[in-house]
Amino acid sequence: MLYITQLIYIHAGQEQVFDEFEAHAIPIITHYNGELLFRIRPDANTYIEVGAIEKPYEIHLVRFKSEADFQRFMADEQRKTFLHLKEQSIKVSILLKGQKM
Repeated sequence: MLYITQLIYIHAGQEQVFDEFEAHAIPIITHYNGELLFRIRPDANTYIEVGAIEKPYEIHLVRFKSEADFQRFMADEQRKTFLHLKEQSIKVSILLKGQKM
């Protein structure tokens, strides 16, 4: 199993555009042996301690059966038709890959 954690930072005022992209992209995950485990939009009270990193707008945890499944999801043609929404709304994202230990 491959676990993907993504910290997402969006441009101010682009929340609706980001939500539109997610509405298209998230359902596609299941087509590639993936599962959205959670999608969190933390607020200021959520943080116990913050180091030298900006607080993300959202945090996602997704699981895929394999790296190949994740790569096929990333290459999905339907998802690609909505990438302009991602590019418009997301300032930067940090993607972390891991496995269950």
